[in-house]
Amino acid sequence: MTEFDYIIVGGGSAGCVLANRLSENPDHQVCLVEAGGSDKSPLVYIPAGAAVTVPHGMHNWQLNAMKQSTMNNRDIYCPRGKTLGGSSSINAMLYIRGQKQDYDQWAAQGNEGWSFNEVLPYFRKAQNQERGASEFHGTGGPLNVADPRSQHCLSEAFIRGAVEAGEKDNPDFNGADQEGVGWYQVTQKEGQRCSSAAAYLHPVIDRPNLTVMTDSQTARVILEGKKAKGVEIVRGVVRRKLFARKEVILSAGAFGSPQLMLLSGIGSREKLDSHNIDCLHELQGVGENLQEHPDVLVVVNDKTASSVAFGRPLGMVRGIKDIAKYIHKKEGFLASSLAESGGVWRFYKIFTRCRKA
Repeated sequence: MTEFDYIIVGGGSAGCVLANRLSENPDHQVCLVEAGGSDKSPLVYIPAGAAVTVPHGMHNWQLNAMKQSTMNNRDIYCPRGKTLGGSSSINAMLYIRGQKQDYDQWAAQGNEGWSFNEVLPYFRKAQNQERGASEFHGTGGPLNVADPRSQHCLSEAFIRGAVEAGEKDNPDFNGADQEGVGWYQVTQKEGQRCSSAAAYLHPVIDRPNLTVMTDSQTARVILEGKKAKGVEIVRGVVRRKLFARKEVILSAGAFGSPQLMLLSGIGSREKLDSHNIDCLHELQGVGENLQEHPDVLVVVNDKTASSVAFGRPLGMVRGIKDIAKYIHKKEGFLASSLAESGGVWRFYKIFTRCRKA
C-alpha cells in the first residue's frame, strides 16, 4: 500500500501515541514511519541499559550540536533515540511533568488550552500511577509510573544530607509542589522500561489498519503547492513514495522535524539557497531557536566503595549478584534509572547560597 489517511513520520515519544490514537478508528488507514529499527532489545527494556544506549550508537542518533560560543566553542553531544519509542527508549525514565508556572505562562502568551489545569486531565488520563489515583494522578492509562525498584545507598544519602541541610523532603515531584528533594518516580512496569512504544504502540501493533515501517528514513515531504501530500522514504537502496489522503504528521523530534522541513524546501530562503535546496515554502524560524537544558556531571571519589565499578573485583561480584537479582525479582541495580534521586530548587536560593559560600 502506498496511500494512507495519515502518515506519521517518527515512531518516537509522540509518534507512538499518535499511531495508537488515530488507528482507534478502524476507518482510518495509518502508517507510522521510523528511521530506526525494532526496540526489542535487552539494552532498551533493562533500565540500566541506558548506560550503554546513551553514550553509544546502538538505538541512538548520537547528534552533536555545532560549536557554541557560549560553551567555550565546544560541540555539545545530544543523544536522541533511533528506534521505536524514540528517546523514551533510551532515556533515564524519570517521570517529571514540568513546572506548573511554565504551562500557565504558555497560556498567558496566547496558547489557549495549555495552562496547567487544562493539561492536567491529559496527564492523568495517560498515566497508570501505581500509588493510586489522586488529584494529580490517574490510573488505568497506558503509561505506567512506579516507585524505583533500585534505591542505592548513595542516592539515599543524598536525600538525607539535603534534608539535614534544610531542604524540603518531597515525596512527589508531580504533586502540588515540585520544590524539594526525593526519589524520582520512573516510567517502568514490573522493573522494565515502559517507553512510548511499550505503552502505546505494541499493544495495538496488530491492528489491520496500522502499518509500521521501521528502518525507513524519510527523505522529504512531498508538497503540492504549500500542502503536504505525502513523503518520500528510503529503505536500504530503495526509494518509495507514500501519499496521505488526510494529513502528513511530522513527529521526528526537536532535531528531526525541522531538519526534514528544511530538506523538503520549507524554511528560510537564504538558508535553503546556501545548500542548493529549492525554497518551496518560505517560512522563517525553521531550525532555529533551539534551547537545550544543560547537563553537568560532577565526579567524586566514593570512599565507601558502595558505588558501581565493574572494573574492580568487588564491583564484579556485586554485578553478578545484581544480574541474578534482576532475573529473579526485576530489582537491584539493573532496574536503576541511573539517576534515582534529585531535587528541585528555586534559582535565587542556589544563587544566595553560592554567594555565601
